[in-house]
Formats: sequence, C-alpha cells, structure tokens
Amino acid sequence: MNDAALDRALAETRPGAAVASVEPLGRGNRKRTEVVRFESAAPVVVQFSATPAATRTEAALLTAVGERTTVPVPRPLGEGVVDGTGWLVTPLVDGRDLHEAFVDLGPADRRGVARAFGRWLAALHEAFRFSGCGRLAVDGAAGGGATDAESVLGRDASLSVRDPVGADEWLRRFGERHADRLPEEFDGLRARLRDAFRESPASDAEPRLFPWDFRPGNALVADGAVTAVLDWEAPLAAPRGVSIAKTEYLVVDWYVPVAETEPLRRSFRDGYESVAPLPRVERAHRAAAVASAVVDGDGVVTNPRYPPVDRDAAVEFHGRALRRALGASDE
Repeated sequence: MNDAALDRALAETRPGAAVASVEPLGRGNRKRTEVVRFESAAPVVVQFSATPAATRTEAALLTAVGERTTVPVPRPLGEGVVDGTGWLVTPLVDGRDLHEAFVDLGPADRRGVARAFGRWLAALHEAFRFSGCGRLAVDGAAGGGATDAESVLGRDASLSVRDPVGADEWLRRFGERHADRLPEEFDGLRARLRDAFRESPASDAEPRLFPWDFRPGNALVADGAVTAVLDWEAPLAAPRGVSIAKTEYLVVDWYVPVAETEPLRRSFRDGYESVAPLPRVERAHRAAAVASAVVDGDGVVTNPRYPPVDRDAAVEFHGRALRRALGASDE
C-alpha cells in the first residue's frame, strides 16, 4: 500500500478538502480500510487492495446493487489504481456495528433485521443471474489491473464469471476446499462432508449472486434499522441454496441461543418469500455453507455470539451446525 494511492483517491473524490484525520478501520481480511475526516467536507471511507481487480469488482457490484435493488449500500464516489494499488472511496455511513448491536436489540427489531436480510438476499438473487458458477469479476479487470486504467464508474461495467463451471461441479469444489481447511477437531466429519458434496442436489441450480460475507458483522444499524450493508469483496455466482444457508447461519444462528432461533428463522424466510419463492436448501448446500464459515481467511476458527465465545466453544458450535446440516436436507 502507498500514500500515493490515498492522495489520488482524495484528490479525485474530495478535491481541495483539508484533511482533519485519517483513522484505520479494521474491516476486511484482504484490504486496508481508512476513515478520512475533513475540516469542512463529509467524511469518506477509503479501501486499498494489492489486487486492483478486487476493488474494481467491488465498486462495480456496489453500483449495480444500488441501481437494481433496495439493499442499503454506500454508493462509490470513485475508484482507481495507482502503482499497482487499487483504491475505492465511499461515503462514511452513520450507524453502530450490527455485530455488536444485535444482542442489544429487542425481539421485534431482531426479527426485523432477519426479515430484511432475507428480503435483500432474495432481491439480489432476482437481480443478478449468471450462466455458470464461480468467482465474479468486472469484464476486462480479471488480470489484476496493475496500471492506471479507466474507472469502472460512469460506464457500463458488467460483471461476469471467471472460468465458469456447472452447479454440481462448483458445489463439490467449493465444499471440499472448505472441508480441507477445517481444523483437526473436525476430522471425524470430513469424510461425511465429502460424501455430501458429491451428491447432485435436485433443487434449482441456476447460478445467482452469492454475496460472500452477507452478515450483521458487515452491517450498520441505527434506531433498530440497518443503515448500510458493507464489504462486498470476493462475490461469487452459485446455487441459491448455498447463499441462503450461509446467510441464515450468520444471521439467525450466530447470535442467540438455539431456543430463540425459530422466530428469527421464520422472519428470515418470510422476508425472502416476500420477494421470491424460497428454493429448497439441500443437505450439500447447507453443509458447504456452514463449512465455509468455520474459519476465516487466515485459517482461524470464527467465534459466534457477542461477546464472542472462546475457541473451544466455537468449535463445538460449528460442529453441532455441521452435524445438523449432514443429518437432513432442510430444517
């Protein structure tokens, strides 16, 4: 990362504005994020990536999501590449981190959040359809974009699947890759997971947008309502069942005891069905979705609840979820 990228980003999006402060923001595993405040201009969030194609893809996706759906996303103010570093600028949106706030919400507001995530996921599925499964990239940006190039903003920058494959093949590869990343405590489940991923799900396999990290930990809330959904890096095209199962796991199961999940689950599914029929979520979909949430990009076991539980409790939590996923096609 370099200061030249920050200078260019601010010159193009807040020309002439005097900087008051620059604060690092711990969001995203593969990029650097900073909040920049000014003496007399509105504050912004600046993201930097050593992979310019990633920021270009996120900028194009944010723009398209804002145009095609009602999902609350920060609209990009500018993006570009400087000396091999990609940058993306968005407005700073007011709100409290929903990851911290979720447990403080009343039951009605929690159900409202779950319903909103279901409704938004269905809207994304309806708005973004693809002919194959795989990682998404902006057309013309897949090679990495190491030099200055025309911004994807202000032009028709379409998203397409890189190296597309069929739904069954993608699900097998995706599931096995994440099963291989599970720590040794999950060795007893690994063979059963691989068997599940080799099944051919009978449900709808038409690829739709799979927002990789669509969860309260990447959302802001104010007065009980979500004000923004953030962090749209690394989007995929995949069968709907996988993104439904993963979002449900991260919204419904993540924060509250098992005895309190059913009202949230109903709200999430009702929200989805207010936009589109809810497809059947197969065993392989749910197992792959849960497996992909067990460890983060650095291989560290993720910690549910807030405050987060310790590693041993997290391993037990994920293990129970994987066993439930393997035991039935749907709950």
